[in-house]
Amino acid sequence: MARENLYQALEVFYERVDECPLRDRQFNFFELVHVISGNGDHAVNGNRVPYFPGDLFLITPNDRHEFDLEGVCEFMVIRFGENYVGEYQWQSIDHIECLLYNASHLSASVLVNNEDKKTVHSLIQNLKHTLEGNQLYSEDLVRHLVNSIIVIAARNISIIKPQGISSNVDERILRILDYIQEQIHHPDRLKIVVIAKKFGLSPTYLGGYFRRQCGETIQQYISSYKIRLIEHRLRFSDKRVHEIADEFGFADESHINKFFKRHKGMSLRGYRNQVPNGNSFSNVFSK
Repeated sequence: MARENLYQALEVFYERVDECPLRDRQFNFFELVHVISGNGDHAVNGNRVPYFPGDLFLITPNDRHEFDLEGVCEFMVIRFGENYVGEYQWQSIDHIECLLYNASHLSASVLVNNEDKKTVHSLIQNLKHTLEGNQLYSEDLVRHLVNSIIVIAARNISIIKPQGISSNVDERILRILDYIQEQIHHPDRLKIVVIAKKFGLSPTYLGGYFRRQCGETIQQYISSYKIRLIEHRLRFSDKRVHEIADEFGFADESHINKFFKRHKGMSLRGYRNQVPNGNSFSNVFSK
């Protein structure tokens, strides 16, 4: 299997093709592919789904993917590295890189909200026009448009049911999951008794209800979600261990290291030393 690398912070290009130029490739970067026109099948990690105009696909690092085209198709392709996501100051989605990175189980279009589909269509048209014009401040405008598309993609990913969740899930469990994600930095607000009171349930009922709906205990979900965020702080930021401990409400480095080692088998520093950060990329957007 061939591997594609990205040596730029951001690469954006339009293409009109009648066959997939890259087949069964594995990337070391994120790729958003918007279908402007045409039909066919899209395969990600062995899962194959049909695609249609307006679909937006997210391919995460180490995914394998390819398109099977039925005739001529038009695509807008947006590629960006881990550092691009980690360094941008997202105002309301401080774990946006975690949302994107853990979307590798998604094969279908990430756009599930119809209004967002219309917004992305408009953004893509503006992006195409900007790339063709190459006018003053085009690079800044491209980045603003791309960032808007990334935020919309992340927002839609956040409302897609997590893996393992019941197919006939209650709307209330989705509200509980949203609450946990919003309060992940505040341990006192994630106690079973506090969550139960928040949603008008008894602690005992909440425990059984969550397990039936999600296939794991509420504490397992909270811990695994927190671990993923900590992993991404280690990968994508220069935060020191004590700063990460403060962010997630741990008393000190010793407590967060015990928590992390229980789940990952190593300390935070050990994990950071073992897993390389994203590459450094120059600021270029072109094919």
